[in-house]
Amino acid sequence: MAVFDGEHIRFSFSQLGNALGKAVTPTPLDNGRLLTYNAALADELGLTTADIHSERFRAILSAEAPLAGRKPFAMKYTGHQFGQYNPELGDGRGVLLGEWRDDNGTLWDWHLKGAGKTPYSRHGDGRAVLRSTLREYLASAAMKGLNIPTTQALAMATSDTPVMRERIETAATLLRVSESHVRFGHFEYLFYSQQHDALGTLADYVIARHFPELAEAEKPYAALLQEIVERTAEMIAKWQAVGFNHGVMNTDNMSILGQTFDYGPYAFLDDFNPNNICNHTDYTGRYAFNQQPAIALWNLSALGYAFTPLLESDVINDILGGYEHHLQVAYSKAMRDKLGLSDAQQGDSALFNALFSLLESERVDYTLFFRRLSDIKQDTLLSANTLNQFNDLVSDVDTLTEWITDYHQRIAHLDDDTRLACMQTTNPKFILRNYLAQQAIEAAEQGDMQPTHNLMTVLASPFASHSALDSLARRPADEEKDMTLSCSS
Repeated sequence: MAVFDGEHIRFSFSQLGNALGKAVTPTPLDNGRLLTYNAALADELGLTTADIHSERFRAILSAEAPLAGRKPFAMKYTGHQFGQYNPELGDGRGVLLGEWRDDNGTLWDWHLKGAGKTPYSRHGDGRAVLRSTLREYLASAAMKGLNIPTTQALAMATSDTPVMRERIETAATLLRVSESHVRFGHFEYLFYSQQHDALGTLADYVIARHFPELAEAEKPYAALLQEIVERTAEMIAKWQAVGFNHGVMNTDNMSILGQTFDYGPYAFLDDFNPNNICNHTDYTGRYAFNQQPAIALWNLSALGYAFTPLLESDVINDILGGYEHHLQVAYSKAMRDKLGLSDAQQGDSALFNALFSLLESERVDYTLFFRRLSDIKQDTLLSANTLNQFNDLVSDVDTLTEWITDYHQRIAHLDDDTRLACMQTTNPKFILRNYLAQQAIEAAEQGDMQPTHNLMTVLASPFASHSALDSLARRPADEEKDMTLSCSS
């Protein structure tokens, strides 16, 4: 269709030159076909149902046809993986198709994952399988619904192509959409390979495309690094507040836009465990839930080091020094919202810490606790009925009563309707628990997409009530908790 060839398509990143990647010819899927798509995202991009179900879109999604006749581009970057620098990284199983310009003039990268081998595949086959593809499709929708910055997935294709992992599986592709696919690792690659002119070119490109207002700053590169630091801090604060564990925070998985990027062994916390590790290859707990704020700073420091040809070291250090303040401000605001606290008071940290201590010692379901609290009016907080509502979550009634008493005193001067409205639009009823994703995967492997569609419905509006799908908000059974996954999961 003409819509995939005309004025909507741009190729600005690939025009930066071979220093940042290579044009490639993807490997088509066998009998590739549309499996599912995100209708809300398609509408945002200006795509009609007819566009999505067209033969041309199927061919693009199946790696059979390019956008506007131009070869896709495999991006070259490097990065620190589990703290060790790896110079061999790049788009090993994905390609940048080009940029889609929506009706508002915004450019969106279209990136196809699972399109076959590239010059950066190393020993991999360049393929993605249905289970990992569907997990990213669902996760990005979940984060979007939770108002956490994220890349998004427009559509998935399935196929008859066999892929060998632990067993024979079905190859799939995912069309990932984001305003940018530039990672911290792009800057690290150009720095460590001593391509410092190209480093400046990339920084200029990022400013011109994403932050044009920064071009007028006294030090545009300093303003760019500052923007990345602040966006990253805000993203991490939202991860921690909602209980999201990324699982593999390598620098090549960090977006310069502060968006959640590359969903692999992720998890939303079930029972509150600050030491939660969701990646079974993370033997040291480097990427445990409670380590994410510190790891983000470590990654930003690696990015700052890559900026040294562009900025003085003291400027870089000053910018990095502001990370913890930005993180604390954003996190404190997010946690106050979870408790409906419209103002800040000196004793709030003690109130938060006492709650976290209770949640950890009792292994309380993080999401359910806050959601239940969001439905309790101030004048009934201290009633026996209220305490009974937490019987299945908390066994230490005395400590719970003590905390609720302190909380009741803290909110005494607040308007109750305002408090509850804030909490009910901050604490989700539905999250993407790992057992739910696994159930959807197993059904999809048998050709049943209804569990996926049901999840997409509740994840799009996780704070709302979906009475027909209330089972998706239930507390998981013990055997359904604490799944650890690999990067290919």
